[in-house]
Formats: sequence, C-alpha cells, structure tokens
Amino acid sequence: MVVLAKGELAQIALPAAQPPTADVPAVDLSAPPGPAREAAARALVAACEENGFFRVTGHGVPAELARAAEAAAAVFFAWPQGEKEEAAPAVGYGSKRIGVSGDLGWIEYLLLGVTPAGAVPVTFASSSTLPCAAAAAGSSSSSTPASPLRGLLEEYTVAVRRMASAVLELMAEGLGLAGAGALAQLVAREDSDCMLRVNHYPPRPAAAEGGGAPSLLTGFGEHTDPQIISVLRSNGTSGLEIALRGGEWAAVPPDGDAFFVNVGDTLQVLTNGRFRSVRHRVVVNSERSRVSMIFFGGPPLGERLAPLPELLGDGGRSRYREFTWAEFKNSGCRTRLAEDRLSPFEN
Repeated sequence: MVVLAKGELAQIALPAAQPPTADVPAVDLSAPPGPAREAAARALVAACEENGFFRVTGHGVPAELARAAEAAAAVFFAWPQGEKEEAAPAVGYGSKRIGVSGDLGWIEYLLLGVTPAGAVPVTFASSSTLPCAAAAAGSSSSSTPASPLRGLLEEYTVAVRRMASAVLELMAEGLGLAGAGALAQLVAREDSDCMLRVNHYPPRPAAAEGGGAPSLLTGFGEHTDPQIISVLRSNGTSGLEIALRGGEWAAVPPDGDAFFVNVGDTLQVLTNGRFRSVRHRVVVNSERSRVSMIFFGGPPLGERLAPLPELLGDGGRSRYREFTWAEFKNSGCRTRLAEDRLSPFEN
C-alpha cells in the first residue's frame, strides 16, 4: 500500500504516452568455450556500447528459487500496512520516498545490504539505490531478527550474485582484459558493497482513471544506477522503460522468466565511457501489481575507481578522475534521481 498526501499524486503524474517497444538483445552465459562463447562476449560488449541494457539466458539461477522469492515478497506486500511497518527493521521496508531530496514514487520496497554474514536490512528512511556510505556501513544484522522472507531473499541474492560475476567475466573476455576476473572480483569480494532491492508497484489508483486525473504515474523516476551492474527480474507486468541512445523512451517487453542487466555509472567509468550507463524508469500503467527484484553489484567502499588502463585508447586520455566508491556514494546522496552523478568526476 502506498499512501500519498494531498498533492503528492499530482507530483508523480505523467502525460499519457505509448513508447515504442525496446529491442533487447540476449546474451547466452552458458555458451561453451570456443566460437560460441566468443560470439556471446561480442554480443554482450555490443549491447553495453549501444544502450547499456540486455537480457541473459543460460544463467543458472533456478526458476523455482526466483519464483519462490517473488511470491514470498508479494505475500509480504499484501500484509496490512501496520504489520509491514512493524516488520520494517527485519526486511528494510519503506514506501513512496526515494532518497532524501524529495523524489516520490508509487512504490513500496524492501532493501537489503549484502554482507559476509548474510542479507542485512537497510532501514533508514532515506534509502534508495544509492544509500549514503556511512548509513549503509552502519547497518547491522545483530539488532534485527531474521525472517523467513529475508532468508529466501538471501538465498536468491547468492544465486544472482554468482550470475552477475559470470556476466562480468564474459564482459572482461569481450573487452580483451588481461584477467577474466578483473571486473567480477569487484562484486564478488567479501567487502563488496552489493544490495538487493525488491520493489512493489501497486495497481494505479482508481482516482487516476477518470475525472481528468492522470492515467500514468511515476513508479520509480528516471535515473541511472550508480553501481557496476544491476540484475533485474520482474513478475511479467509492464512498466519498465529505458532511454535509447537518442534520448527517446522505449518500453521493455514484460517477461516473467528473464533476467535483465543494466550497465551502471561505475562501469561507464571503468570503460572510460565506452559502455553506456542506461537511464531507465518505471511507469505505473497497469491494473496489475508489478514486483521486481534488483541485485546491485557494487565495489568495496574503499575501492579506487578510474578507467582501466587497457581501455584508455590510443590517446591515453582518461575521461574521469580517480575516486573511491564511498566518495561517489556520498556525492550521489545529495542529488535528485534524474541528475547526472558522474559530471563532478569528469576530467
């Protein structure tokens, strides 16, 4: 349930639109060594260069695990509002507010940090895809009891994190990097700053269907993800849109069995701008709930980030100055969702 104060519904209203359908390339992670894997690596690199968005097949994540996690989350979101708020410390529950700068959405969510001890709820009210480094580091599982839902989401996170590492290994091969683990190790280390976010977009409210009220609402406003990559799965309800290279929006075809991968800001930096951090949003346009689970693969807080030397090109010019992931996160906490977080770090 999302409760908006008077006037807040108007803030997230969108004009009616019917964007074209996005052509989403597929990359097969199970391709065997040899020509097939080389072709998959080339396809992955091409997708990252074009729109920074693709779907993966042959990923190895059990379908029954994904469906069970999604179903358990849907049951939680169906609870009475008071019970969800009471359970918030155990599962990182929040609603409508995205970040601390005034962004709103027709959304409620769960937010869990990934630590060596397991999934840790991020319970501060300011949480978004980019919680402040200090707040995230201060989360602790010692003060919040585990729950069956959290345990299932933790199992799901382990499987998707493994898949994210496989994506980054194939990506390193396609880029011709010296080590296959050059990118994967950034999200696979014990101190890597990874997160799982489960978003629930309830059906659009009845008030939005008549009387001149908007038929479309902002579920999650336009933004790029700050991490290296994000891996998303949804229940097959429409609403996700990506911005194409020319800036126009395109609707991602709903697919309840697919895993989609976003290029994040940090990967754009590591590739010196060769890969494109994809701008995306969720529009609430359906009478059916949308549930999506997103794994955000981030590096350790102290990791120093800059374009990889192998990807600087003949001129050797770096488009971005070196910074730590903690520095980037803290900078991003002060911005609105739609703002360009990378511009302060450009040379």
